[in-house]
Amino acid sequence: MELSELTAYAASRYHIREEFKWADFPGFSVLADPNTGKWAALLMRKTDPATGNRLELCDLKCGRQTLLELPFSYLSAPYRMHGQKWIGIRFSGVTDPAVVFRLFDRAVSSGEQRGYTIVLEEKAPAQKETVCQDTALPAYWPGYVRARDTVPDKIRKMRKLYEYGSGSFHQKCKNMILQGRFMQDYEDDYEWKGEFHHYFPTYHDMDVKQLRGYFSWRTRLRKGRMERTSSSFVYLYLYELINGIGTASAEESLRKMEEFEKGYFGDTPEDREIRKNLRRWMLELAVVKNVPHELALRYADPAMRKKDQSLLVLRNADGHTDEEVYEALCMFSGAHLASSPAAKEEKGKRLIADVWRRAADDFHREGKDLFRECFGKPQAFPWRPLANAIYWEGNAFASCDYVLDECRSYHCRDGVWTEHRYEKLFFDNGKFRELMHAADLKIRRYLKTGHYLREKADEAWALPYIEAVLEKETQAEIEAAKPKITIDLSGLEQIRRDAEVTRDSLLTEEEMEDTGTPRIEKTAVPDEKTVLNAGTVTAGNETAALQREETALPAGLDELQGKILRMLLCGESPEEIMKDHLMMPSLVADAINEALFDEFGDTVLECRDDRLYLVEDYREDLREML
Repeated sequence: MELSELTAYAASRYHIREEFKWADFPGFSVLADPNTGKWAALLMRKTDPATGNRLELCDLKCGRQTLLELPFSYLSAPYRMHGQKWIGIRFSGVTDPAVVFRLFDRAVSSGEQRGYTIVLEEKAPAQKETVCQDTALPAYWPGYVRARDTVPDKIRKMRKLYEYGSGSFHQKCKNMILQGRFMQDYEDDYEWKGEFHHYFPTYHDMDVKQLRGYFSWRTRLRKGRMERTSSSFVYLYLYELINGIGTASAEESLRKMEEFEKGYFGDTPEDREIRKNLRRWMLELAVVKNVPHELALRYADPAMRKKDQSLLVLRNADGHTDEEVYEALCMFSGAHLASSPAAKEEKGKRLIADVWRRAADDFHREGKDLFRECFGKPQAFPWRPLANAIYWEGNAFASCDYVLDECRSYHCRDGVWTEHRYEKLFFDNGKFRELMHAADLKIRRYLKTGHYLREKADEAWALPYIEAVLEKETQAEIEAAKPKITIDLSGLEQIRRDAEVTRDSLLTEEEMEDTGTPRIEKTAVPDEKTVLNAGTVTAGNETAALQREETALPAGLDELQGKILRMLLCGESPEEIMKDHLMMPSLVADAINEALFDEFGDTVLECRDDRLYLVEDYREDLREML
């Protein structure tokens, strides 16, 4: 937030203009009540001598007790002013405009003059007595309506319930709940087409017409008519549900909030902002009212739930499917892993998931925890439920523990809440991304997907886990390729009997009389010449493959570069060709590597001592490509 936002708010709401009172200090100005002249804020713009950065500060006259009510980092003791009425505000990226505007409202209201001045013993000057000759009006006639009669009695009584106290936000919340409970069953039928906009709206912030307009809209809403209205009316209705106004239990409040969310909101930026707050309030209300955690999970923010669920999957990957583990890994590795060509088929996703499982198991055997190495452990953070809403509790929160799931829990001690959760600030993104990048690199090459990645020295620690997974996958493929032979033992006895009949039919009478072993037919054994011929055919396969018709060259390679690569694959030297075309070996290597970089993502040709050499890791890939 910037100071300009505060000055714009002061001008639009209170018609207060910024005043520059000191020519020698152009960075200093004040916001003063135009009616009383009392200062509400002192604005300061200066340069930080330590960093050279521009600083924007403000001293605001809203009461020193504010620092106890709102312990935000950007609120502090005043910078220039003195006394218990002033606090200091530092404007930066974390400063919440809603909080600052609310405090400015308090500063302006603290300077208002309340009450009336009554002058006694002052006599009016004597006047000549006159006699009216006209006919006097009757005391009442049908067209006459007193101003008092235009305010419903219920609203008049409600407004009298307001208690003027310190003007603190706590006092404002208390008044809102007191008046809201008094009006929780009130119904009205009043046509009002105006607009009402206010930060943290309450009944006290509206005039009679606005109040009647709100209660009429609420009456129709409770009868099932969802009508679009100003966002301030929406916020006030949600504040009522949060505080149990018009509901019998927290569960009923949550149900009505969910119904309103589904039936009212569209896709406008304003609706998205209100829905974001609503989702936060629903979860916080469920926790502080101790509703069953299954119900609370239903109202939790979907993005928060997805992150927690992904952490639970990675913490116990063996108990989840390959798809679930892969999706959880993508959650924390960004779009790079999700868009990998290795993940375009289920096999690639399974291998990536198996790398995480293998690494986690090996870490465990070494007495370590890979999950904790990457994501740390739950940390305790201050938690202020419903702090950005009009909410009031008559008594301090009782000490309790509320477990939302295995990744998130809430604890209250002496009225102070803390939230225990995994925080991204404490993640070791480096180690996690090294493992995922190395896995993606190796699996791309294993599946021959193209668009290969560069190896990084920092990822060497992850290679043993990945290679173990790929070795296991290779062995599984070899086993799957073996022919499967099935023997039906149930027919073994019949086979024996058939064999005996066949044997007897082949024996001569002399052999039948002989009780010795029957003769055995000799099988043909291949001679040495046949074996050598077979070996010659096998050895010639590679040469024959290179003599096939040349395929189309990849984009980026010219005919001469393709011929040089083919000669290197055949074990021939391309030096004569390069001399004939006046080509330097180093430049040829650079040109071919650049042409094939999109395909391999690495160097495929090296030049040493003015001679070209193929990188052996890519020989087979080049052979297939050419």
